[in-house]
Formats: sequence, C-alpha cells, structure tokens
Amino acid sequence: MIYVKAAVLSMFAVAAVPALAQTPPPPPPPEAKTTAMPYVEAAGMSDMYEINSSQIALEKSQNKAVRSFASMLIKHHQKTTAATTKAAQRAKLTPPAPSLGGARASIAELQGASPADFDRLYIAQQIPAHQAALDLHQSYAAGGDQPALRTTAKAAVPIIKQHIAAATKLQNGAGNAGHTGM
Repeated sequence: MIYVKAAVLSMFAVAAVPALAQTPPPPPPPEAKTTAMPYVEAAGMSDMYEINSSQIALEKSQNKAVRSFASMLIKHHQKTTAATTKAAQRAKLTPPAPSLGGARASIAELQGASPADFDRLYIAQQIPAHQAALDLHQSYAAGGDQPALRTTAKAAVPIIKQHIAAATKLQNGAGNAGHTGM
C-alpha cells in the first residue's frame, strides 16, 4: 500500500511541475533572406516578438538585469521596425503592420511561465530568436533585392549582435548577483 501511495504521489508531483520547455519563435522563411516583402514581414515579426516578450519581462521579472535588458530590446526593436518600414516605403512597397505570426506560441509560453521559471525561459528564447534575426539581416544585407532594405538590414546587424552578447551574459549568470529568478 505504501508503494502505491508513493507512486501516485510521485505521478502528481511530476504532473504539477510545469514543463521547462523553450519555444523560440520559428525561423524566417528562406525567401525572406533575399526578397523584399518576405524580409519586411519576417523582420517585423521578429521585432514584434522582441517587443512583446520584453513587455512581458517588464511585468513579470523581478531581476534588475533582465528588466534592463528587456527595456533595451523594446527601445531598439521599435527603432528597427520604424527603419525597416521607412526603407520599405522608399522601395515603393506597402509594408504590412508587423504581426506575431508563428511567435504566438513563444509569447504564450512566457505569459504562462511561473515567476521562478520566467527569467530563464525569457533569456533562453531570446538567444535563438536573435540568432535567427541575425541570420535574416546578414543574409538580406548581403543579397537582398532592394538597396534601401539592404542598408537597413546591415544597420540592424550590430544591434542584434549586441543583444546576443547581452542575452548570453545574462544566461551565463552575469548581472544576476543578489537577484532571484535566474
């Protein structure tokens, strides 16, 4: 009887622990690396994910370093969205309003994260999301079909590299002394 109770209790304990999954946004489609409208849409989705996920971080994180990182991302990605939109308009394109697209699952995962798991999950999503954005912008800067957008893509590259370095530093524990949640 004791073994049955222990087995049942351990099943409930496992079920009660949320999965510590990490759902980064999906990578952009291959055509976004060279073709204007798919690039504009993918860049917009990437920025929208970064802004929305960081707004959630400002609401949920108690870690000063994570909150500072999130504030930086919001500011920078609002600027890259504006620059991409202006470049698309100069290229005589009508860019759609940025949307979350396939990044909705990532946002939902962050919204549902427990306070204890939030910072780790947020940073764990940021690194692959920024790596995909870096690949997108570097590829379009090198071979995109619209000069104005190539220039904007090239300008985004150092910003994204800065974000990857900052996220990696946070993931490795720098800036977290005396704070909980990571």
